[in-house]
Order: sequence, then C-alpha cells, then structure tokens
Amino acid sequence: MAADELRSMMLPPSRTMTMLRMSLFLHELRSQTTIVCRLLVAFLCLTMANGCAYVGSTGVGTQLNELANHPNMAPVADAPEYDADGNLIAVSSDPLNPADPPSEKAKVSLPRYRIAPPDILVIQAIRLFPKAPYQIQTSDYLQIVVPGAPADQPIAGTFQVEPNGKVNLGPSYDSIHLAGLTLDEAQEAIAQHLSRLLPNPQVSVSLLQASGIQPVAGEHLIGPDGYVNLGVYGSVFVAGMTVDEARLAIEEKLSKFMDQPKISVDVLIYNSQFFYIITEGAGFGDNVVRIPITGNETVLDAVSQIGGLQQVSSKRIWISRPGPNNSACDHVLPVDWTAITQGARTETNYQILPGDRIFIAEDRLLAINSFVTKVINPVERVFGFSLLSGQTIQFLQRFPRGTMGF
Repeated sequence: MAADELRSMMLPPSRTMTMLRMSLFLHELRSQTTIVCRLLVAFLCLTMANGCAYVGSTGVGTQLNELANHPNMAPVADAPEYDADGNLIAVSSDPLNPADPPSEKAKVSLPRYRIAPPDILVIQAIRLFPKAPYQIQTSDYLQIVVPGAPADQPIAGTFQVEPNGKVNLGPSYDSIHLAGLTLDEAQEAIAQHLSRLLPNPQVSVSLLQASGIQPVAGEHLIGPDGYVNLGVYGSVFVAGMTVDEARLAIEEKLSKFMDQPKISVDVLIYNSQFFYIITEGAGFGDNVVRIPITGNETVLDAVSQIGGLQQVSSKRIWISRPGPNNSACDHVLPVDWTAITQGARTETNYQILPGDRIFIAEDRLLAINSFVTKVINPVERVFGFSLLSGQTIQFLQRFPRGTMGF
C-alpha cells in the first residue's frame, strides 16, 4: 500500500470531515458558476435590444410628429406688433414642417424665447421721472434757465440741491432754499428771489435727476417663483413671457410710481434652456453633461464641447427628443457618426433643440468585459481561497509534525 494512502488512513476524523466539507463546497461552487454563465448569456441577449428607444444602424425612421409636438417647437408669433394703445399683438406664423428635422444645412429659428428662472435680465432706463407733483429733495439735480440774466452772470445749467436744501445760483444771486417744494413752487420762488436784482425774471425749472428714485437699470435675476425684483417698486411676474411682454409688464408696474416710464429689457444670460449629452460608461457609470442652448448647435458641435468620443464610447449615437406626455416611446433620431465626420454628410448632423438628449452608446465589447470582470472577480477570489486552503491541508497531511523534524 502506498505511503500516501497509509498516511490518509491515519488521518484524524476532524481532518477527514474537513476534506468532505471542502469537496461539497467545490461541488456547490461549480453549480453556481454554471448559473453565472447562464446569466451572462442572458445579459448578452438583452444588450441586443433595450426597449422602444433602441436604435440600430438602419431601419429607424423619424417620427412624423416629433417637431409638431415638441414643446419648444410650437407655432410662435412673428415680429411684435402693437395696437393704438400700445398693447402687444401676437400674430402666429406657419408651423414647421414635421417631416424634415432641422439639420446642419437646413436649420430653423427657434420659437421666440420665453423667460424662465434662473435667467438674468438686463434693464436699461430710457425715461424714469417721478409722477407730478414731485417735491424736490436734497442731492437732486435741477435744470434752471433764466433767459433775462446778464451775459456775464448767466443762470443756465445744472444745479444740485445741497444737503441743507438750498441751491446756489451764483455769487451775484446767492442761494435759495428749494427742498420740499414742487417744481412749480420752486420756479415761483426763484423768480421772486431774482426779482430784487432782475426786472420781471422768467424762470424755467425742470428735474434732471432725482436722488430719491431707486435705480432700476442693471442686471436682474429671475427668482425661482418667476418674479423679477425691482426694489422699492415691488416685484413683477415675468416667467413665461417674451422680452417684449416682460418690458410692458415692468413698465406697467413702474407707471404706479413714474410718469410714463420707458425702459428696455433684454436677456443677458440664458439659464433656463439646455440640452444634455449622456455618455454610456461601459459598466463604470454614465456621464451626463448639461449645456446651455444657443439655438445654433448641431450634433457635431455638441460632441466637440465634451472633447469628442470617449475611449469607452462606440459610434452608435442618437438623439432622444421629448414628445407629448401621452407618447408611448421616445422620438429618436439616429446619427451616422462616420458619415458626418469622415464623409462631411449633413443629413444626420441634426440641429439640437431645447431638451434634447444626445445619447452616446458604450462599446459593447468593453461593456461585456466590464460585466465579466465584475462577475468573475468574486469567483476568482473564492477559487484562490479554496486552492490556498487545499494546499495548506495537503501540506499538513504530508508533514503532520512540521518541517523542523527533517
């Protein structure tokens, strides 16, 4: 009988039970490995089709109603028109042709921009004067003209109301207190003051700049509630309005404090409309980039803003475009990346619309490799542990007293 067999017969019962348990464990591990392989095959089958938004290289057409139903491509008004009372009249233009998605050589103008949080507006004051009767205050600037004044001592120019409420008309005419008076009262007071030196003086007084009026001009952030803050004049709701409609709304608010106010309004920073670029990460997480839209971007422009295709990306690219709320599937526009880049074709270099999702699919081989790595790594660790345990047991069987006795 061999020496190994004799040694195994002399093993204690505890070591024999350990060997049996190890054999059962390895058998169970083989069964689990078979299950993992089957799951892997099922995963490969699922990667061939991922629902109604799946895009192959051919055979996928454009939804006919994608532009007509796009929330940002509805018919809009032409150039603003106003009636006799100054009210804005919206005149609808013809809707876009839904059968022709806009592309590089066939771009369209987006609908008139609708203000939304957190856009930033810039307001310029054209005419802001307080309502009559206005009482003169300190630090106001007045335009005072006296045609009958001597040529060597004229009174014609801008005069500031001093902190004590007086206006200095010059060395020969002394100062006069005007704070708290209306413009008409100030005009009579100056005429009476000059009547001691000039015969029947004619005086003209106008407000050039009021110090008590809070400046409205400048940059204004649209708050989350859709209101723009005008300081002491209150807030105005402008969300969902065009620039012209917002201007009229702000002027109407200021008209409660000003005499026929005139302002200009424009959007300084467009913060409310974006498109998204989703790069599939081949099992390492997807990357999402949000980019503000200017209305002129194409697919090539969008990809260039993220530095091109990543190492884990494939050339399978499509645009998922928002559709109606009751739509069962996404509206998908497949992109022929090779034709756009290598052949300079423009048919699928679509114009990007607000809310579009540009999806860059992962490289399937890299995705499979990542999945296999995630599945196999734990198995390899278990096998390594079991192999190390088996070698340790064999070593103890061969050298039950250790190696120091040899």
